[in-house]
Amino acid sequence: MKLIEISDMLGGRVTSGHDIEIDGACGVDDVKSGQITYLADLKLTTKLINSQASAVIIKRERHDIHIPQVVVSNPSHAFSKLLRMFYTKPFRATGVMNGAYISEGVTLGKDISIYPGVYISSGASIGDNTTIYPGVYIGENAIIGQNCLIYSNVSIREDVRIGNRVILQSGAVIGSDGFGYEMDGGRFIKIPQIGTVIIEDDVEIGANTTIDRATTGSTVIGAGTKIDNLVQIAHNVKIGKNSILIAQTGIAGSSSLGDYVVLAGQVGISDHIEIEAGTKVGAQSGVMENLKTGAYMGSPSLPHLQYKRSHILFTKLPELNDRINKLEKQLAELTKDINT
Repeated sequence: MKLIEISDMLGGRVTSGHDIEIDGACGVDDVKSGQITYLADLKLTTKLINSQASAVIIKRERHDIHIPQVVVSNPSHAFSKLLRMFYTKPFRATGVMNGAYISEGVTLGKDISIYPGVYISSGASIGDNTTIYPGVYIGENAIIGQNCLIYSNVSIREDVRIGNRVILQSGAVIGSDGFGYEMDGGRFIKIPQIGTVIIEDDVEIGANTTIDRATTGSTVIGAGTKIDNLVQIAHNVKIGKNSILIAQTGIAGSSSLGDYVVLAGQVGISDHIEIEAGTKVGAQSGVMENLKTGAYMGSPSLPHLQYKRSHILFTKLPELNDRINKLEKQLAELTKDINT
């Protein structure tokens, strides 16, 4: 594909080399001759100059970079378009393959692909153009929308509702029982978990992530939200639209997150917590009270600037302790001299 054709597709401007042929796209660390890369971080300029890249996608033209440049407003977004163009295989429906088990009363849409080893329980519904890979279990009356990708060994329990264009990575479990027990007579008695999970459109859920069904009502994942691997979402949690939850985050029961919330890796959210829209919580933070819109860090979580000041003081504690001990010793000596 000629560079000028790539530029036109991206809505960019070519600085030179309009007719050079580009046969692939790759990050700056691994790019080869004939491929195009992108520069989103100026720290990578030296790597780019020393690379074999035949062209680069860039935000502003650089005269110190002596390869053809495609100037666009958002290089990262433009590069993602090229990856889809060069490497995404066109969808081809395979139908229901031998070895898949489809129970009675299942509704199947048009142009679906269901691989061997899939088990779909009675009353379930699968939308058009959805692909279900080997080893997937779909429970009774579960509803899956159109253009979904469900990778191997996913479990979707009974009555779960999944929207359109949802991606479930391998090993995800949607609709497992919430962790609900009451003590009675010296032993724990299980509380029936009779609710469901609702996953709205354009959600992606990472590998081995678990989303528990509600005790009653629904656990809800809002449209456009992206969830990383190894995340635990407990019963009756409500997550807003276009939020980001990064690996090993855990959210306890009945907590509520607004739209555009970002939880970095290993964040822990206590139960019945409310986090306002647009809030960002740093890695390894512990949230034990409601948060208004802002940035937070630490455990227990503090506003970002307050946490930074507290952390600076914390690193100085050994020095401060030595000074206090020294002052106490001097005070004791002065007191002794006065008393004598």
